[in-house]
Amino acid sequence: MTAPDTTPGDPGILLVLDGWGHAPPAADNAVDAASTPVLDELTGRYPSTQADASGEAVGLLPGTVGNSEIGHMVIGAGRPLPYDSLLVQQHIDSGELRENPRLVSLLDALAVRGGALHLVGLCSDGQIHANVGHLSELLAAAAARRVPRVWIHAITDGRDVADGTAETYLTQVTELAAAAGTGAIAGVIGRGYAMDKAGNLDLTDRAVHLVADAEGTEANTAAEAADASDRGDEWVDPSVLRDAPGARIADGDGLVWFNFRSDRIQQLADRLLEHLAATARTVDTLSLAQYDTRADIPALVQRADASGGLADELTAAGVRSVRIAEAEKFEHVTYYINGRDSTARSVEEHVRITGPGAPDYKARPEMNLDQVTDAVLDAAARPEVDLVIANLANIDVVGHTGDYAATVKACEHTDAAVARIATAAAESGRWLLLVGDHGNAEKMTKQAPDGTSRPYGGHTTHPVPLVVVPANKEATATLPQRATLADVAPTVLHLLGHKPGSAMTGRPLL
Repeated sequence: MTAPDTTPGDPGILLVLDGWGHAPPAADNAVDAASTPVLDELTGRYPSTQADASGEAVGLLPGTVGNSEIGHMVIGAGRPLPYDSLLVQQHIDSGELRENPRLVSLLDALAVRGGALHLVGLCSDGQIHANVGHLSELLAAAAARRVPRVWIHAITDGRDVADGTAETYLTQVTELAAAAGTGAIAGVIGRGYAMDKAGNLDLTDRAVHLVADAEGTEANTAAEAADASDRGDEWVDPSVLRDAPGARIADGDGLVWFNFRSDRIQQLADRLLEHLAATARTVDTLSLAQYDTRADIPALVQRADASGGLADELTAAGVRSVRIAEAEKFEHVTYYINGRDSTARSVEEHVRITGPGAPDYKARPEMNLDQVTDAVLDAAARPEVDLVIANLANIDVVGHTGDYAATVKACEHTDAAVARIATAAAESGRWLLLVGDHGNAEKMTKQAPDGTSRPYGGHTTHPVPLVVVPANKEATATLPQRATLADVAPTVLHLLGHKPGSAMTGRPLL
């Protein structure tokens, strides 16, 4: 297709449409079913391509679905980054994880003093926050080091994988423990409690007391606990198994967190460790990958270096940017797009949009999109602002509910917001680059292990649309037929009149 022959040096807007994936029309494709005249026109009239946003193209294992964290990191870095899940798997495959000095030291100490090992994490293979298969290596290491007791505190999913599959994954956990010769499930809880990141400490504390104090509803089996939920796998109530006596964390025990992604587990990690300290229990703790917690939790696998990306280049050039998103995606346009760097930069302004009360995404698929759009328009009208970076969260956040009708509406609300932003971009002489960060709403069902098709609110391996609307809408040139998210930062820098950074392997698409 043709592309703008835009003179470098124009100000612009980088608009991330979270969860905006591309797939052929189908009965479960909410993006295709929605009425999106503006996105349809922009995609058809202006240069558009499809960008790979999953698997090896962004630093994940082959065939692994993309996610918002790695999507924004690669958009910002201008290169694929070996993601934490990939690095963990490499350490498992090489044997490094089982022989990691930190892990060996903890397990040997537990064996000597007769302490228990507690393993806490999300039990699914969604590959967004965790991979239940990683648990096998930790169990094998504990068995090899003769740790006397190993308790698994299982978090059920229902978001990154099809809802209603918790029993299947809990059965897998039991099988992994049997194969390793050690380990038993102590308790079960849904990720809605255990992986809240909105600061709802009442939810988090339910998980804290389950893991630390074995407080919850009694259940005969893990499957019984999962089946008792009338709100799906995400909201399995805190449940203690009757055949898991002594699963309360004791002074001198050890704790390993096996989520590889930090943001959804760190609230629980901080809260749990504070509770243990307040109740005079000293516990040695490790995390499978690096966490951004207040507490110092040593990691078994370190992160990839993400420096030298868009934020560093903008800072070096003195280019002022404004970052805008709802609370659900605020960290993604700041911390993650900056390479997991929380450094306060003098050339950045951050605008975090919040709404009143607890969000009900099914009832309000528009979320706080009008406020986000107003903030984008305000920033775009300021001549001293060179770049506006915003995330429109609706397609992804509502898509995660698995509610097809609500997700269709979310797509339509997003289209209306894009209409306002595109008009403002034209009036202020700005180019507009629209891109998804991963797929989601274009595939709203998934086949469950029993062969049935079930609502699916997780991510996909589909490519994402990428559209460039030039500041000079009459000029044309050539745009490649295929791209990756790694090409976004070099393209943004080119449009702003700057060369891509030396650390970037992506290419300017113009």
